[in-house]
Amino acid sequence: MDTGELGALLGSVSRLYLVLFVIAVYLVTARLRQYYRLSHFQGPTTTGISWWWHSKAVLSGQAQRFYGDVTEKYGPIARVSPEHLITSDPELWAHINGIRSPYRRAPWYYHAARFEPGKDNVFTECDNERHNVRRRKMYAGYSGKENPTLEPSIDGHVQELIQLVQTYAAQPALTTPFKAMDLAQKIPFFTLDVISHIGLGTPFGNLISNKDVNDYLKSSEEGLKIGNTAFGMGLGWMRETPIIGPAISPSEKDLTGYGRMMHEARKIVDARRLKSTEGKSDMLASFIRNGVSGDDLFQEAFEQIVAGSDTTAAAIRIILFYITTHPRVYAKLQAEIDEAVKSGAAPASPNVIPDTEARKLRYLGAVVREGMRVHPPVVNLFSRIAPDAGDVVTVQGKEYFIPGGTMIGYSAWSMHRNNTSLYGDDAAVFRPERWFVDESNPAEKGRLKEMIETNDMIFGYGRWVCLGKNIALIEVHKCVFELLRHFDLALSNPAEPWKTHNSLGLWEIKDMWVNVTARP
Repeated sequence: MDTGELGALLGSVSRLYLVLFVIAVYLVTARLRQYYRLSHFQGPTTTGISWWWHSKAVLSGQAQRFYGDVTEKYGPIARVSPEHLITSDPELWAHINGIRSPYRRAPWYYHAARFEPGKDNVFTECDNERHNVRRRKMYAGYSGKENPTLEPSIDGHVQELIQLVQTYAAQPALTTPFKAMDLAQKIPFFTLDVISHIGLGTPFGNLISNKDVNDYLKSSEEGLKIGNTAFGMGLGWMRETPIIGPAISPSEKDLTGYGRMMHEARKIVDARRLKSTEGKSDMLASFIRNGVSGDDLFQEAFEQIVAGSDTTAAAIRIILFYITTHPRVYAKLQAEIDEAVKSGAAPASPNVIPDTEARKLRYLGAVVREGMRVHPPVVNLFSRIAPDAGDVVTVQGKEYFIPGGTMIGYSAWSMHRNNTSLYGDDAAVFRPERWFVDESNPAEKGRLKEMIETNDMIFGYGRWVCLGKNIALIEVHKCVFELLRHFDLALSNPAEPWKTHNSLGLWEIKDMWVNVTARP
């Protein structure tokens, strides 16, 4: 090698080192800028420079506890990554989610929940205006205004659930052995049949078959776990790439599972799109009448099936879990249910209590609220992005500046379960009686109002309040009432009552085995 070639080689190496040095300086500068932008917020040691703490929380399957602990330790606004804050303050969360709020959904979080790469539904849409347009088109279908058969359809599946549980029930004399039943499995059969019926007009038939038809529920759980792992490892972006995304996503060509469920739903949607909606009164017909069209119609129909089933099933299982682990509450609630039957407020079996009558039962209402408070059925981050100009907020008497573009989510665990300032020192305890206060006392009446407003945030707030809230509550009240009217439920293994795993804020609940006794 002559002198000229050696000089050229050294020059190339020097330029390479220079480029690498410039890149390193840029990365370090960018990371330091990230760190200092939110340095006035406290959080675990590594959260200012790394996503490691947050990844560990997500991958644990118990992220809600990590979020709860961090706000308990560092205050009502805490840092959980270089770019993300989390709050447990109801007033701040209401401000962020208000109807005219300049905050917007964070694609980092919501696009991880898309069913198909690049395609949005009302839950994953991050553009505020497009989201508002979608909601307006779908509101009538979810509210039941265009679906007079909504409640009778739910009643039919409540009856099927009771008939199914009856096959596991021992008689009061207990002359034969118990036949244990996995309540964690049967409740999703019910909620998926309800939402497929009122949403698509055709129930999937899980209750009648007493099985997970085509492995829809199994595949949904597996899909959520895969999505949660990708999200926790920072690989969610892969699903949005043109080649990798479709390859790792469910396909409608799949013979079973999530892809098969998409295929069946699309067949129903495509067939209904070509027909008149006159005479049809389900949610799909309402969507069509109100202008939901094209692929948006499939995305919205499928989203309501998956989200509407999973979240409501979690709520029912959680409430029943806390009832069965608190004998005092169980006896008191069952006495109220028996009185409602005796007084005629509930019709004779096999007819199902009307929603209007179920909502009048004060203790049932308190049990439902308390169950969802002490163990929220949805523990999503619901990440939002602060407006470009930033936002000055006052939280518990202290002023904070949230820089523009900062992501902020909420901690369901600490806002609801651990909120001792609102719910009392025993906030972590399941005690439905906390919802009964002396309303002649203005201070107590005001506190009850604040408790209810905070508890309602379990279903979202303002611009993003859950469209399916009313349907979910109808299912919850009827299901709890009728199960306790007909049966006595006892956990088969109180030492290990269930298994739970949080994936993307939704609960996988398994092995909730119960012994069922028919009531005379």
